[in-house]
Amino acid sequence: MGQKRTIATSASEERLEKLLEERMGGIADKDIIDKRIWDLFGETWCVMFTDLSGFSRGVAKFGIIHFLQTIYESQRILIPVVDKHDGILLKDEGDSFLVLFRNTNKAIHCAIEMQKTVNKYNADKPDEEDVLLCVGLGYGRILKIGDTDVYGAEVNAASKLGEDTAKAWEILVTQAVKDNAEENTDFDFTPIEDVPPGSDAAYKLVYSLEDSKWVVL
Repeated sequence: MGQKRTIATSASEERLEKLLEERMGGIADKDIIDKRIWDLFGETWCVMFTDLSGFSRGVAKFGIIHFLQTIYESQRILIPVVDKHDGILLKDEGDSFLVLFRNTNKAIHCAIEMQKTVNKYNADKPDEEDVLLCVGLGYGRILKIGDTDVYGAEVNAASKLGEDTAKAWEILVTQAVKDNAEENTDFDFTPIEDVPPGSDAAYKLVYSLEDSKWVVL
């Protein structure tokens, strides 16, 4: 099974590389090449980027080994939540996740449950051991190259929201996520001023953490 995955990924990357070489050759019609690339690799996904708040400052204060433990613990408690909501963990790099979902509401509910999970985990921990999660979500047609990389405006927007803009406990989403979320849900959206390139608007998810020391409103 692992060997099949490697071959499929390599084939996708090789095919993309050949098309990009054609595109750079100056002879082929770039619009035609672009269409071929989108036909081959274009897919519609909800993209999640997560980050741990205050990671760099914490490393300087408590040391890298302390935060390697924090990364390990965050993976241990959060990956089962991703699996439960049918997310595909494409990458886990340092203190960040890149996760794909076919269903926008599953992605949103996953993000909320992730926040509830870390809140429960933090309940009996000293402050320096808290896992403080930031989440960004985007939705739309992206280029998915095998199981290695994704590219597109909504990918970039979700990354910006999750890794740069969001504070601890925040779930930030693009306009496309809001537009594709189902109605009659237990969450809402409030607009934010810091809109990432590639999205018409951005929003903070309004949700609550029940029976907790944190309430996100």
